[in-house]
Amino acid sequence: MKITVAGVQKEYDNGIIVSKLIELENVETPQYVTVSLNDEFVEQGAFESTALKDGDNVEFLYFMGGGQ
Repeated sequence: MKITVAGVQKEYDNGIIVSKLIELENVETPQYVTVSLNDEFVEQGAFESTALKDGDNVEFLYFMGGGQ
C-alpha cells in the first residue's frame, strides 16, 4: 500500500500500525512524538491499535517549549 509520510509517498505492507511505522521511520524520541493521521491526531495510547490504509497521510509532530 502507498501512504504519504511527512510529505513523501512511501510503500509499506498492508495493515501496518502507527507504532511500527514510527519504528521503521526511525523517529527520534518516539515517546514525545505526536502523530497526525489524515489531519486528525492519534492518541499515543492508540499507536498499537491504529492500522494505516492505502492513501493515508501521516505527519510526525513535536511540540517544543521556549521562546521569550
